[in-house]
Amino acid sequence: MALVLPIGLLTCGAIILSVLLFPRLKIGQKSIDTYWLVAVIGAALMLAFGGIDRVRLLEGIVSDSAINPLKILTLFLSMTALSIFLDEVGFFRYAASKALRHAGKGQMRIFAVLYLTVSVLTVFTSNDIIVLTFTPFICYFCRNAGIRPLPYLVAEFIAANTMSMTLIIGNPTNIYIATSAGVDFLGYIQTMILPTLAASAVAFLMLWAIFRSSLKEKGQVQIEKVGIDNRGLLVIGIVHLLLSTLLLAVGPYFGIEMWFVSLVFVFSLVACVSLDEARHHHLPRIIGRTLKRLPWQLVPFVLSMFVIVGAFSQSGLTSGISDALGTENTVWRYGLASFLSANIINNIPMSVLFCSVMEPLSANLDKAVYATVIGSNLGAYLTPIGALAGIMWCSLLKDQGVRLDFIHFARYGVMVSLPTILSALLVLDLVL
Repeated sequence: MALVLPIGLLTCGAIILSVLLFPRLKIGQKSIDTYWLVAVIGAALMLAFGGIDRVRLLEGIVSDSAINPLKILTLFLSMTALSIFLDEVGFFRYAASKALRHAGKGQMRIFAVLYLTVSVLTVFTSNDIIVLTFTPFICYFCRNAGIRPLPYLVAEFIAANTMSMTLIIGNPTNIYIATSAGVDFLGYIQTMILPTLAASAVAFLMLWAIFRSSLKEKGQVQIEKVGIDNRGLLVIGIVHLLLSTLLLAVGPYFGIEMWFVSLVFVFSLVACVSLDEARHHHLPRIIGRTLKRLPWQLVPFVLSMFVIVGAFSQSGLTSGISDALGTENTVWRYGLASFLSANIINNIPMSVLFCSVMEPLSANLDKAVYATVIGSNLGAYLTPIGALAGIMWCSLLKDQGVRLDFIHFARYGVMVSLPTILSALLVLDLVL
């Protein structure tokens, strides 16, 4: 047990270094992300040196409880699949193009409309999907228009990682933190809607203040018209996303767990798309592309962090952190601690850790849970380390030829994230 802390700290440190120094490992013609490989090695070392009771670990993985990581991963991957499918049929590019075409040619209006469009779409999908979809679109649009892409890219990233707090399905950290505490879909949104709207408004005002001079520059702003090739598949995707969201909200009242609802809708989507494409004598390639794009690397990553945090819990380390945070001013202590911790160990490991840290709480558990959700989302734009969305985004920018190093990312992050999280926590404290 004496090796639990050194192994855990080395693993978290190595994950951060892998993200900063060697994010991808090339094997032949293929490359893979390194952060999850580091996490797997850390978990293997923890098991090899007896840092965790293997029987208790297995019980936790297969138990019929809210914190079961397999259920949480199923919920996240299933809802992500529905969003990726909509991206494959061109829905997000179509929605962005249509919204921006109605915004006119002034950069100020385009900036505001883009922020609003990203915000609305993120509510019903997830921050990761929106970031992956909109970033190439924005880069292409700005190159053609002869305008600076950075204001729009930063606005997109911040809007997605702010509005992802709205629903429990908006971020894998939301899912993990909320479901581990037994929070249901409707209870979550009733509490989080006002803090999210407050954070979004403050973030937009800060962005406006930072980029207003750049947005006054003139350019040949022309928005490409984007169409939908297969409207039948679009309807199938939208219906599945909306119905699944509705049943996620009401399912718990009938004893139906959220992971089961989301999984059923993925199977239904596969069946409906296969029937539609068979009717048109096409191979269902879109399903294969959708499944291929799923973030499968999160499975070994989350399970590995579950092992490491489980070892922390069994050794009493998480209890020590819980004692240090105390039970007073819970919203502020947990909100700010999670916000900063996400930028030390990344928001997913932080969320797994804080779920264990929050276990001893009783009366103030809700405050800690929602404050940690806020910290896990808004911590994403303090530094690139804060979330996987930031890591993916920086990689996309590099591929698109847009320069944004760690220092410049953090400079924008400090200016926007600090007033945003303070406003969100203030409103949460008033709500609770």
